[in-house]
Amino acid sequence: MKLSPQTRQHIERLRVEVCDLHAELIRWNLVVWTAGNVSARVPGADLLVVKPSGVDYEGLTPQNMVVTDFDGTVVEGDDAPSSDTFAAGYVYAHLDWVGGVVHTHSTYATAFAARREAIPCVLTMMADEFGGEIPVGPFALIGDDSIGRGIVDTLQHHRSKAVLMANHGPFTIGRTARAAVKTAAMCEEVARTVTIARQDGIPHPIDQEQIDALYERYQNTYGQTTLTKGRSAS
Repeated sequence: MKLSPQTRQHIERLRVEVCDLHAELIRWNLVVWTAGNVSARVPGADLLVVKPSGVDYEGLTPQNMVVTDFDGTVVEGDDAPSSDTFAAGYVYAHLDWVGGVVHTHSTYATAFAARREAIPCVLTMMADEFGGEIPVGPFALIGDDSIGRGIVDTLQHHRSKAVLMANHGPFTIGRTARAAVKTAAMCEEVARTVTIARQDGIPHPIDQEQIDALYERYQNTYGQTTLTKGRSAS
């Protein structure tokens, strides 16, 4: 496949970014051994950059990141891509706003997936980040786009950017790969907190009206963007 100079620039940038983001999975204790992966959409092309399959995290370099099309066909790379490439490709093909997909087997979130149980919205952090519960997706076998179909079917009508695929683990999406990694870390954190809360009692759910208000604030006015705009206007 002949790539334009602009696409080539995007790929080289994403090779570095995706490689570096895998270190964040380790930093936040979201993966073990070679499990888990980060992928990123290549802007302006039906391509993605993803971790090679079965390679130790310590052995990852920008050069061994794999470029594939959305059907999982390798465009560049000497290694086989992650087994979740088909799932990620399906997500990119059907949710055009998604720029990054992450899969982990983080302990507490995966425990909810093993029980096929949604993580209830009992924390303001959850309302902020997920806009409600973190839902459970259907059971799907690895190896084709079945997992991707389950992700899209579950999340396309849901505010959450994380889904617990039944008996498998969490998948997260974001406008960028970095955003999807952040969501993966937040998913594990709330799963851990809810599990600990249940040890001494029953967590109280947040009313939907309050969830909506928290989500609106966090998504639209939280952070430095609003502050910067305010200063510019003053």
